Amino acid sequence: MNGELLSILEQLEREKGVDREVLLQGIEQALLTAAKKIARLKKPSEPVKVKVDRKTGEIKTFLGDKEITIEEFGRIAAQTAKQVIIQKIREAEKEAVYNEFSKKLGEIATGSVYRIEKKNLIIDFFGRAQGVLPRKFLSPLDAYSVGDRVRALVIEVTKQSKGTKIILSRTHPNFIKKLFELEVPEIYEGIVEIKSIAREPGERTKIAVYSKDEKIDCVGACVGMKGTRVKNIINELKGEKIDIIRYSDDIKEFIANSLQPAKVSQIVLDRENKKAIVVVSEENLSLAIGKHGQNVRLASKLVGWSLDIRTRKMLKIPLGETEEELMKIPGLGEKLLVLLKNAQIYTLEDLAKKTPQELTRIKGIGKAKAQKLIEEAKKLLDKK
Repeated sequence: MNGELLSILEQLEREKGVDREVLLQGIEQALLTAAKKIARLKKPSEPVKVKVDRKTGEIKTFLGDKEITIEEFGRIAAQTAKQVIIQKIREAEKEAVYNEFSKKLGEIATGSVYRIEKKNLIIDFFGRAQGVLPRKFLSPLDAYSVGDRVRALVIEVTKQSKGTKIILSRTHPNFIKKLFELEVPEIYEGIVEIKSIAREPGERTKIAVYSKDEKIDCVGACVGMKGTRVKNIINELKGEKIDIIRYSDDIKEFIANSLQPAKVSQIVLDRENKKAIVVVSEENLSLAIGKHGQNVRLASKLVGWSLDIRTRKMLKIPLGETEEELMKIPGLGEKLLVLLKNAQIYTLEDLAKKTPQELTRIKGIGKAKAQKLIEEAKKLLDKK
């Protein structure tokens, strides 16, 4: 019996991941409960002790100072002990599952489709636990049948009376990040850093990457030899397109990269409002905007700026190199730039020469705004 008990506990620990010490303590408590019932019938005033030897599995029960055998517990007490042990095992299993998956929060877990419901897919984790993958967290390209293998991001782990509730997602932006960490060793090791991600699940993802080591090409590392690394991720996403963008501290360069595969001719920045006018050629216009505006929309999310795609013909007044200087003035946007150009103010020098009274003659510019524009123009000229 003693050796058999230890064997059972070792098996439970291996198969269920339940801590053997937790089970032993549960058994001691269960036997103590049973022993106390016997003690109340025999000697109510005598203290009861139960101890399980951790090495041999031998169970010793004491009523007062006298050791009693387990057979004295009786059938009813033994049944009670068995039920308590089963309950302890269930509790320990629940705790083990919670501990295991709470460590996986924000990580990718792999399982198989156990059941398909109207609003959810129930995912089985090899008999250890079950997770819920809501349909709203599935990509439009995802199609699963019972038994299919599934990888998803663990986004919520909570304790409930019935067990551990595990919520999964395949649409969360971090799902893409974790897939790249799994496929690209340089990202996992921290050599290549993911700066930002913009995604429209099932259609397209843009990911901006940066290398901390000049010898490592961040884009090449993510693409992999003959595109194998990025292809593996695309396959996992059921064909979703992925644009790998080279990050740059130079916001103009970053914006230009983010709009790939379109080629950018010129960028005029409104740094204060994080807005940019992006000038492209006629042949690059549709490519820069993308189908239903998707390319520019994702690029805007990726860089965190509002991007306005234009051709030179679309601008009321064409932008020139000197006019970019005016856009360096804080708070000077496209509308104000047009007003200044209509008044034949094209450079910082033109603006600095004006008086507040002259600027206020321009409709849309007040006295305070005029004064500020002239002061800012002079500051920028002093920095040259």
